[in-house]
Amino acid sequence: MEFFSSAIGTLQTLVIALGAGLAVWGVINLLEGYGNDNPGANVRGSERSN
Repeated sequence: MEFFSSAIGTLQTLVIALGAGLAVWGVINLLEGYGNDNPGANVRGSERSN
């Protein structure tokens, strides 16, 4: 029975670590997406159309 409780504790640690990693990855992806909101940073937006 000791083996099962040890295995469950290890699995809980792995699941928490995996969830934390996915959360950090998601936050980074969200922050990268906000970088495209500035039309002034777009080179094509600054061309003259005469």
